[in-house]
Amino acid sequence: MSAEPGPWRHVLILGGTTEARRLAEALAEDPSYRVTTSLAGRVAAPVLPPGEVRIGGFGGIANLAGWIIGHDVTHVVDATHPFAERMSFNASEAQALTGVPLLALRRPGWTPAPGDDWAFAADLDEAAALLPGLGSRAFLTTGRTGLHSFAHLADTWFLVRSVDPPQAPVPPRLEVLLARGPFILEGERELLARHRIDVLVTKDSGGFATAPKLTAAREAGIPVLVVRRPPIPEGVPETGSVLAALTWLGET
Repeated sequence: MSAEPGPWRHVLILGGTTEARRLAEALAEDPSYRVTTSLAGRVAAPVLPPGEVRIGGFGGIANLAGWIIGHDVTHVVDATHPFAERMSFNASEAQALTGVPLLALRRPGWTPAPGDDWAFAADLDEAAALLPGLGSRAFLTTGRTGLHSFAHLADTWFLVRSVDPPQAPVPPRLEVLLARGPFILEGERELLARHRIDVLVTKDSGGFATAPKLTAAREAGIPVLVVRRPPIPEGVPETGSVLAALTWLGET
């Protein structure tokens, strides 16, 4: 009796998001796929998806392309965080070198609702420049790796929420809350009130896991400073749903 044929499609998921994990879960149930999820390794104890997992960077475009070829990858899905600009660029350049199809899986961004008071910044440095004019007690939810942009703001008190503790440089007046989403509306309301927050700073990450803070800010009449997303590399097809990504994989 001959051996059963193995998977004929090897999908490399550049992960770290809920969408990446859900895609890996869906593919793990299909024996025609082999799935490998790559995680950057920035979180000390990540939630691991099913299938094969590699942790750590590839070491540049050439090494990523070499890994794709060396492991017989047939499809790449860039499901990294919407602000993982460098990884998305590397994936696009690796696609040009290898010819392996690439899809960007990005959750839709947030849009203001009636009653919202939003201001927008192109990046963290611009957000830091605008922040003093919006409030003095900031709930900063832009992640621990970008705190250096706010480190010079000595007159602003910051509440920072992140999965792992931040490293210096950080703002001098800082309280750190270690927590992992999803977060509920009741908890966000209580958090804003307890810390007397008068401005919320966030990246336009999209999704439902951390969106309740926006509702809580709207209810409390608190302004929100939103850092806009960087664009995905030109020419890369994009979808906002796991179902659409599965369809792309089946048709490509």
